[in-house]
Amino acid sequence: MDLSLLLQLGASVIQGSSDHATTGIPLDKLCSALSDLLGGKSGKPDFGALLACLHGKIAASWLGNGANQPISPDALSAIIDMDQLKAYATKLGISLARAKTAIADALPAMIDKVSPDGSQLDDLATNFGSGGLGGIFDAAKKLL
Repeated sequence: MDLSLLLQLGASVIQGSSDHATTGIPLDKLCSALSDLLGGKSGKPDFGALLACLHGKIAASWLGNGANQPISPDALSAIIDMDQLKAYATKLGISLARAKTAIADALPAMIDKVSPDGSQLDDLATNFGSGGLGGIFDAAKKLL
């Protein structure tokens, strides 16, 4: 999956939300803020690290077929550094609470896109069968 398309997807989810604070933010600004927020050591989002911090059922729903389970905005504090969340909110000129809500809306769609229709999950489960979700999380890091 192309990183810019994935960031555009997340930005579109945020821009298309019902929160009037984010609907008027330009897509390019949202993409830039998402890239900064989710950037790993290589500058690319490290979804594997994010997934490893999530409850297994939530992460599996994002990678597999079916509906994505939601994540609460407050739960983001456990998987994304608070300083990064604050910087994201500041960059977009929105409150921390609205920033968390926006990310909570976007992350499931973005990670689901890494594994379209669960196809990547099926392949990963076959290749990492005994590794369970831990093996899947390690492999998810390599998808981007």
